[in-house]
Amino acid sequence: MADSASLRGQLCTEQFGSRAPRGCHAAADGSLQWDGARRWGWLSGAPTAKPGQDAGGGGGPWAALPVLSGLRAVLLPQGFPDSVSPDYLSYQLWDSVQAFASSLSGSLATQAVLQGLGVGDAKASVSAATSTWLLKDSTGMLGRIIFAWWKGSKLDCNAKQWRLFADVLNDIAMFLEIMAPMYPIFFTMTVSTSNLAKCIVGVAGGATRAALTMHQARRNNMADVSAKDSSQETVVNLGGLLVSLLMLPLVSSCPSLSLGCFILLTALHIYANYRAVRALVLETLNESRLQLVLKHFLQTGQVLEPASANRMEPLWTGFWPSLSLSLGVPLHHLVSRQKQPSASPMDSGECRNSWPPKVHRINGGCRPSLPVAYTSPSKAHGKLWNKGQEVCKIWKIR
Repeated sequence: MADSASLRGQLCTEQFGSRAPRGCHAAADGSLQWDGARRWGWLSGAPTAKPGQDAGGGGGPWAALPVLSGLRAVLLPQGFPDSVSPDYLSYQLWDSVQAFASSLSGSLATQAVLQGLGVGDAKASVSAATSTWLLKDSTGMLGRIIFAWWKGSKLDCNAKQWRLFADVLNDIAMFLEIMAPMYPIFFTMTVSTSNLAKCIVGVAGGATRAALTMHQARRNNMADVSAKDSSQETVVNLGGLLVSLLMLPLVSSCPSLSLGCFILLTALHIYANYRAVRALVLETLNESRLQLVLKHFLQTGQVLEPASANRMEPLWTGFWPSLSLSLGVPLHHLVSRQKQPSASPMDSGECRNSWPPKVHRINGGCRPSLPVAYTSPSKAHGKLWNKGQEVCKIWKIR
């Protein structure tokens, strides 16, 4: 019994990001057992302990269903779910739904472009179709370079917003391709504009995917997470191709039916993208999340958790005001209607009876500023320092 008790002693602990640390114990059979491990049924790849049974022994659903175990090994990163972020599964499920809808929409768009180029038409000119295709590709190449130069530095910090923007722009591009054959005079210009948008989508989508992979990988396994994401996308696209083979013969003879199917698939695509992006809980501070954290702190004195900040974060690029932090602003510079918050965490008696007071405010563009005035800089500095340490513990700040 003593030996058994000693084996169950804690061997080590690990912690990833802002998640709580967990300990590792030795089970009776010598296997390792992690405390507080997340369980996802057959997906987790680790057996769930029953009452009175060690977690290291026995079988699980994967033992009885080797096919599920094989799928887990092929499609999920090694060590799942502990090797990825907690939001990995929900994001990937919705991302697979949007990829499936996008695959079907892309098939409809490709059929329309080929029809506009003259495939199946004996009167169509091969040289004209080639010129249109080359012009379309060259326009997209130039757009890819210009967009990467213009917005490349913004894609990392606002990964969620640009990810959603890229998918919406991709739907617009496919809509232009479907409408192009209906207006033959403007066909070349329409498909060139569509390809320009798709190249922008490629830059924005690829860059934000890399940023999200860095967020999801928790054991220096970015390559594994990226490779398994590619495998998941390939499986979804294969399913989309099979469904497209059945769908295209039914809608090819009726442009209105094809357009109706595209609208339904686009609605599903945008909804799945929104749910996928909203499921992400990024633990780093960008401009919008920093503004939410500071505003919540000045109003309540508490540091906003990453999950709450991500739920409140706007998802449309450029729809939030730019953050402006002014330190030591004279009191008369504040607008008369801006009153000191009564629930300010720094208003504890030492924030009065001094002139000129030190004023800290957060100015959100045209929105009212949130001023905080101190008369004892040393006490205020100590409080801010303590809260800063708390922010560093909750958010990924080194």
